[in-house]
Parts: sequence; C-alpha cells; structure tokens
Amino acid sequence: MSTDTRDAARLIAFGLRPKVRPARDAEYAALVRRYRGDATFADAVTSVAFGMDLIVLDVDDSHGLVAAATEDSPFAVRMGDYARRTASEGRAAERVLHALAHLGAAAMAYPRPADLANPAYVGRITVNGVDAFVREAARRLAELAAADGEELDPPTDQPDLEVAWRVYQRRAASPSSGDGRRVASSTTGMVGKALAFLADHGMLAPAGDERGGTYRTTSRYRVQVLDAGARLFGDLVRLGVPAITDGTGTLVTLVWTDDAVAEL
Repeated sequence: MSTDTRDAARLIAFGLRPKVRPARDAEYAALVRRYRGDATFADAVTSVAFGMDLIVLDVDDSHGLVAAATEDSPFAVRMGDYARRTASEGRAAERVLHALAHLGAAAMAYPRPADLANPAYVGRITVNGVDAFVREAARRLAELAAADGEELDPPTDQPDLEVAWRVYQRRAASPSSGDGRRVASSTTGMVGKALAFLADHGMLAPAGDERGGTYRTTSRYRVQVLDAGARLFGDLVRLGVPAITDGTGTLVTLVWTDDAVAEL
C-alpha cells in the first residue's frame, strides 16, 4: 500500500469519528492541511472514499473531513434503521415522524439562505421549539387541505400513504409517563432522540436543558444540511410554510424561496 493511500484511509477514518476535531489531534490536523495543500493527496482521498461508497463533502480545519454515504454504503444510516433504533416500532408512521423531526431541526437551525451559506453562523434550536415548529406546520397544512376539500383519511388498504403531517398531528406531543419523564413515542420524545442522534454524530452540541434541551449547530451539520438543502428546503417551499412560531411566541420566518433552493 502506498503512503498516499494509507494516509488517505487514515484521514477518512478520522472523518468517520465525528467527535474528533483537527484542533484536538495533531495527526488529523496534519492530514487536513495535506489534503488542502496537495492536489494529488486530495485525489487519493476522494478515490479511497469512492471505493467505500462515500462522497467527500468538505475538508476543513474546524470540522475535519465530512463525508456523505451513498445509498449502497455500509456507512449509510437509513431512516428505517434509524427509526427502529430510536423508537419502539419501525412502522411507516414512525419513520415519517422521525423524518419530520430532522426536517424541522434543519429548518429551525438555518431559517435563511444566508445562515446556511455563512460558515461562521451558529444556530440554536430546542426540542420543544422544533416540535412546536413541525406541529404548527402540520396545523397549517391541515387547514389548506380542508380548504381544498381533500380527503381527510387515506385509503384503508394503503395506510403507508398517510400524509406526513396527518401522522404528526395525531401523535401526542408529550403524553405523561406518570413520573415526569419524556415518553419516547411522543413527538417531543422523537425530536429529542433526533437531536441527541445529531449530537452523537458531531452535528449539534448540547447547550443547556432549557425547553426540553437546547443545542447549537456545528460546522459539520452546516455542511451536511447544505448538501441536502435542495431536498429539505424545497419541501418546505412547496408546502408553503413561510413563517411559523417556534412555541416561544416569537415568529420564525423562513425566507427560503424557489430561487434560493435552486442555488444550492
């Protein structure tokens, strides 16, 4: 094995350990500098990553190497697997709820295109705020559907076709566990699991216990959201959700437009 190949694999290995930062590891920092200053080595890293079904999204002094897994990669986290690990059931409804929690988190973290484009921007989100955001979006969409005369229930023989917001609306936000603990199957419980998952993967950093748990964004999360931005924010634009309360009485204005999404 050539030195370049070995070092490329080593850099990727660091990137797959999201809580390790170049600032805290001299070898990692040296490999990042080499990637950024040596085109031949950067090509080697890209090639090794490609062989592992990984796509290098960014390599930076602050967050190190950030990679996205392709669909066939053994490193891919699929929503079905994620839901089974973080909920009591792996049904389609559970997968929908967890997907909405992640969509709400990204939208709350980066409400404006300028926020997502700014490497120095640090967003703050809370469990209760994300839950309130998604629940309010669901309420608005229900009103739009009723105004358009849409069917309120899915076909009885096709429950998987149930529209996402209907699933969220029907799930209790925080049913009592009898001892004050958050119940995992509630929507706040699912949002809490989603944000904890992101924190475990180095995309959010815990910043307090207020409002169910407060987190701040990391540069690693910004890179991942930027990569998925056209899909994430395109959904919100198409759903017509421009401004929604986060549950604190403050209006969170999403200023994403079709043009802004197209630029991602």
